[in-house]
Amino acid sequence: MDELRAIAVYAVACAEPALVLFQKARPDDPRPAAALHAARVFAEGAPRSRLQRTAAADADRAARDAKTEVARHAASAAGDAAAAAYLHPLAKATQVRHILGSAAHAARAAELARGDDPVVAEYVITAAAKRARPVVLDVLTRYPRAPKGRTRVAVLMERVAGTCEKVGRAYEDIEKTLSTRMQPGESPDAFARRCSEIAALGIGHIVVIVAGPCTDDAVASVAAAARRC
Repeated sequence: MDELRAIAVYAVACAEPALVLFQKARPDDPRPAAALHAARVFAEGAPRSRLQRTAAADADRAARDAKTEVARHAASAAGDAAAAAYLHPLAKATQVRHILGSAAHAARAAELARGDDPVVAEYVITAAAKRARPVVLDVLTRYPRAPKGRTRVAVLMERVAGTCEKVGRAYEDIEKTLSTRMQPGESPDAFARRCSEIAALGIGHIVVIVAGPCTDDAVASVAAAARRC
């Protein structure tokens, strides 16, 4: 049961940052917050009960009721956190969602909230992998790889799983590269600040993509940003 509590702690930590995105869209709907509360109750030592199962189902209904994709994924992250208490020991790939579903949905919610920017999802995935305690990583190794799927959430879940596997190595031994797009009209100073935020996550190399043709002006803007980093 201690391992399940550690999984619940991890799932809550992954889902909680996304809650504000749901509350911004649906301030009158308490169901995702209640799901996180139910997960915390179990994580802090209370017996596993119908509270977690009911709260998870309620958060899933809140996701279906949500009017935006951002809110839907934020609510799903909370629902997965409450459902983490019911991770089954049977080694099936479908069980991986109980461990990583919150992180994947939170990453998708954050990504969509910032204009569907995949770099934002990478921020969230990296943070999720870094907060995974050894007990979480150990439990994850007992299950098959996260199931492949065509949805963006399925792809993100695979990314979280892969990143968590790398956490088993010394973090400083991993060469970390990330690609990002310089948006039209983005100033060199703004882009340099964004690169600094990426670097703060431990990313050592950034591959820059420019929107549209690679003109002399675009190259000059990237060069100006590089000088500010």
